[in-house]
Amino acid sequence: MATDTLHSLRAALYARVSTHNGQNPDMQLAELRQYAACRSWTITQEYVDLGISGSKDSRPALNQLMADAHRRKFDAVLVWKIDRWGRSLKHLVTSLADLDAYGVAFVSLRDNLDLGTPSGRLMMQLLGAMAEFERNLIQERVKAGLAHARAKGVKLGRPGRQLDVSQVHALHSAGASIRQIAAQLGSSFGSTRRALCNREQAASRQAAGLA
Repeated sequence: MATDTLHSLRAALYARVSTHNGQNPDMQLAELRQYAACRSWTITQEYVDLGISGSKDSRPALNQLMADAHRRKFDAVLVWKIDRWGRSLKHLVTSLADLDAYGVAFVSLRDNLDLGTPSGRLMMQLLGAMAEFERNLIQERVKAGLAHARAKGVKLGRPGRQLDVSQVHALHSAGASIRQIAAQLGSSFGSTRRALCNREQAASRQAAGLA
C-alpha cells in the first residue's frame, strides 16, 4: 500500500522520550504535525510515552496504538525516528509486520523511511533478514556455551530433587518397598534404588574395614 496514493489518509503520531530530565516530546510532535499537514494527512490521535526507556517490554501509549491499529482506527503511523519506536531489532520487525498485516503504513520522518512504498518494503525485508541473522548468532552462541560447559563436566538441565538417604534407609528397614519409598519421598524409582544400594555398599565396606 503506497501511502502517497491514499485519499484522506488518517495518521497516528507516536513520540517517546526516555526521561523527564529536560526532555519533552514537543519537538518530535511539532515536526510530525508539520509533515502530516504537508501531505494533507488527518491526524486521528497522538500517542506519547513519557519517561519510558525504549528497552521496556511494555509501553502504555505504544500498546494502545497497536490495539487501535488492529481496529483500523488509522491508515498510517508516523514517528520522528525509528529508534523512538523499536526497543530491539526483533521488536521492530515483529511490530512492523503486525502493522503491515493490519493494512497500516509506517513512516519514520528523520530516517526517510516509508514502508508503504516499494523501497520501504525492501527495507522491511532487509530488517527481517537481519533479525533472522541475529537469532541464528544467538543460537550458535548458546550451543557453543553448552558444549563448553559439557566439556568441563558441568551437568546441564534441571537439578534433581536431593534424596535424604537416611530416610530411604529408615523406610526400607521398616519394610517399605523401593516403589513405596519413591512415591513417599517424591523421587524416581531408579534414584531411590541407587540411593539404597549406595548406602548398603558403604555399610558393607565399613563393616569390612575398607571405609
